[in-house]
Amino acid sequence: MLAERRHQLILQALRSGGTASVADLAGQLDASAATVRRDLLKLEADGLLTRVHGGAVVEEEQPSEEQPPFDEAAGVRVAAKDAIAAHAAAMVEDGQSIILDSGTTVHRLALRLHGRRLTVITNNLAVYDELNGDDDIALMLLGGMVIRESRMLDGFMAEDNLRQVHADWLFMGACGLRPGGQVMDTTVAEVPARRAMISASDKVVLLADKSKFPGTGMVKICGPEDLHALVTDAPENDATCAALSEAGVRVIPTAHAR
Repeated sequence: MLAERRHQLILQALRSGGTASVADLAGQLDASAATVRRDLLKLEADGLLTRVHGGAVVEEEQPSEEQPPFDEAAGVRVAAKDAIAAHAAAMVEDGQSIILDSGTTVHRLALRLHGRRLTVITNNLAVYDELNGDDDIALMLLGGMVIRESRMLDGFMAEDNLRQVHADWLFMGACGLRPGGQVMDTTVAEVPARRAMISASDKVVLLADKSKFPGTGMVKICGPEDLHALVTDAPENDATCAALSEAGVRVIPTAHAR
């Protein structure tokens, strides 16, 4: 069994039971205890679980870390999101392929793609609704479970779909951006698909308004080494922007940046 599939099954077992021993997981996966321990080390390093004596546990997310539903978040800081989206749209050339994730700023980018000759791959149902009637755009909707409040498709089916595609760009949002440049999410279950999007793309662009500095999030999606660019209205002298720039990430300020 591939390591990625074992990781999915380990997380599913922990989410359903809260905790599990190495022996139990080894039995469920038909794998050795040593293999399971290595998997737990990797998942803990990724912030997806906590190892305990003899096994592991997935902590319940705290209400204060929950991301607001899509429609609520979509109505916040619209002008800033539109400015970020305008810069992002200018980065894409006709004929290219792009992945758009489930973020509300990414949805604002979709509004600016009408009439462009592009291939768009997305798990964002709002993006799908926006672009579905545009014949100039080749549109691929990733499979998965429908997460209604987030207006997205997610789960192992979305990850499997992403292994079959390749894109020139990924434009992604985040719940938070830490001072060291770590991109964070609040929902453990959404992280694997976002990481699969990163693996499927040549260049990754983070779209994040200044409310995401540091924002929220307990799970790491990626680090600066995975980013090509950040488009933001955060001040250019912000410590996180400086850290990203020093790490080689192109920081693109919008007209709203102060």
